[in-house]
Amino acid sequence: MQSLWNDSEAATFGNDPLGQRVYTSRLLGRNPELVLHGGGNTSVKVTEKDFFGDSVDLCYVKGSGWDLATIERAGFSPVRQEALIKMSKLATMSDEDMVLQQRAAMTNPNAPAASIEAILHAILPFKFVDHSHANAISALTCSADGEARVKEIYGNRVIIVPYVMPGFILAKTIADLIAGRDLKKEGIQGMVLLKHGLFTFDDDARKSYELHIEMVTQAEEYLAKKAGSAAKAAAAEVKPDLMALAKLRQVVSKKRGFPQIARLSTSAAAVTYSTLPNVADSGARGPLTPDHSIRTKRIPAVLGEDHDASVQKFADDYAAYFTKHANGQTMLDAAPRFAIWPNNGVVSFGDTLKDANIVADISESTAATVTLAEQTGGWQPLSDKDIFEIEYWDLEQAKLRKGPARKVHQGKVALVTGCAAGIGFAIAESLAEQGAQVVGLDIDKDIPEIMKKIGAIGIVVNLTEDQPVQDAIDFAVREFGGIDIVVSNAGIFPKNDPLDTMVQTDWDRTLMINLTSHQKLMNKVIPYVKQGIDASIIFVGSRNFKAPGPGASAYSCSKAALTQLCRVAALELAPHKIRVNIVHPDAVFDTKLWTPEALLKSATRYNMTVEEYKTKNLMKVEIKSKDIGNMVSAMASPLFAKVTGAQIPVDGGNDRVI
Repeated sequence: MQSLWNDSEAATFGNDPLGQRVYTSRLLGRNPELVLHGGGNTSVKVTEKDFFGDSVDLCYVKGSGWDLATIERAGFSPVRQEALIKMSKLATMSDEDMVLQQRAAMTNPNAPAASIEAILHAILPFKFVDHSHANAISALTCSADGEARVKEIYGNRVIIVPYVMPGFILAKTIADLIAGRDLKKEGIQGMVLLKHGLFTFDDDARKSYELHIEMVTQAEEYLAKKAGSAAKAAAAEVKPDLMALAKLRQVVSKKRGFPQIARLSTSAAAVTYSTLPNVADSGARGPLTPDHSIRTKRIPAVLGEDHDASVQKFADDYAAYFTKHANGQTMLDAAPRFAIWPNNGVVSFGDTLKDANIVADISESTAATVTLAEQTGGWQPLSDKDIFEIEYWDLEQAKLRKGPARKVHQGKVALVTGCAAGIGFAIAESLAEQGAQVVGLDIDKDIPEIMKKIGAIGIVVNLTEDQPVQDAIDFAVREFGGIDIVVSNAGIFPKNDPLDTMVQTDWDRTLMINLTSHQKLMNKVIPYVKQGIDASIIFVGSRNFKAPGPGASAYSCSKAALTQLCRVAALELAPHKIRVNIVHPDAVFDTKLWTPEALLKSATRYNMTVEEYKTKNLMKVEIKSKDIGNMVSAMASPLFAKVTGAQIPVDGGNDRVI
């Protein structure tokens, strides 16, 4: 551990206690080996004037829902010290009453709900209090001799607290431990909560923070010395079976009840963890800290040769775990949140990419810490009963229930071709808006930046070349676990030439891009789509397939053939429950192809104004790229769950087609 304190940076947060509290909280939050995704909490005690000008002692404590890495002043809840001290003297207190009374004691009702550890922060007789779930402290204390190790390292500098339930029970336990003592006179600088975390405190923000860094460093050094030559070198690079990964994601998604993003980690820590000889045992004993169980469940799945059977075993074991400890609760889904894939690494699952990344961060920390603990005396986390109490603790479950409603394509992975502009971009955007993780392929060199605008991944690919297409598909599967939606949109519109004067290369190029590249894509992507969730393939055709125009033979024939390709694909893939449909746009003018000059020229040819030309369909409405994007998104949704082989026109009505 290294102190990140910087005088110049600290000054930008202000010299007042709350400003310094924000700064040092962020320093803790910057280090994932100390806290992850909302973990840990900090506080500062101040005296302020209330609305009426009276002095009031406050404990500004981290608010629920805030992350230490990004916390601001508004993320701290101002709670009256007097009320928190009174609560600590009660014999018992329900969780509901604790939350209610902490809220009632706040001087700003618009502030977030105070941390469940607010009472504990209040009773510690120091201005600044820092709490983390440091990996090194977990590795140190999650062992048979955890308490002896703490005494050996820290002596009388810390209070050792046996594990008890967080919240009021923990605050009450510590209140009893420190009753009648003068911690400052005794030289007490922190507390180690066995199998939970570390507290440090001081009347100076920097000293409290740097005490934290110092004590975690001592734990790291102790463990490193104890590990000695047992510490392994970086794991070799692995090449996982991507089809097996896609199948695993499909199985977990079905067990979860929703499509899941699956993130495969093949880092040195993850692979080393997955190669531990006893990983099926050590990897399935419990989390680093009880808080993690809310995100990861108590343990991961450990995969065997048959991934289906492994996931089912996890589900059966989880149901037994629930039955053993439940007392009126309703069981959560029995799908794993991450899986140890022996010799390949760790796979993390989530409803969204953000959720999967959070689980991945926790699983990475778990991998490194459990490996270290096994090398230094054995990994012995909390009992399953203790973890159950946290996993099903209503105060923690409430945090998860606050999430937004699910989007139509949430958790799905969509591959869209030809999406640098126009219809293709609108399709990618609509899918992303409805929750899909989009991977866009285009020959345009700017596609990575273009896709960033919608939170998607863009890859420069010439779709007529086999290996780059295969590499892009493999990337999507490796990065997100599979592919559920494919929108085959790439195409060109060559210059209009009659058959007797057309240059042969124009015909060949048009057929290669507008037809053969789609066939090549299908050949490579369908095996993965067969492992998708509610899988769907959508082609983008054209009105020209039914109503061609003179001089457009190459374009019209390629779109007609593409329609036939769609029909054949629908016949072949229906037994696999994969829907294949095609959308036929017409007269979509808000694209790069249609400049104001080109529009005026075409309108003049028809003796129309530009506005008349743009709405020259039966309904007299303008068709925009976004209309096509929204239709394609709908076609990939449950609205079209029982539709395949369909040809959907989006043209406002064309008399020649009708």
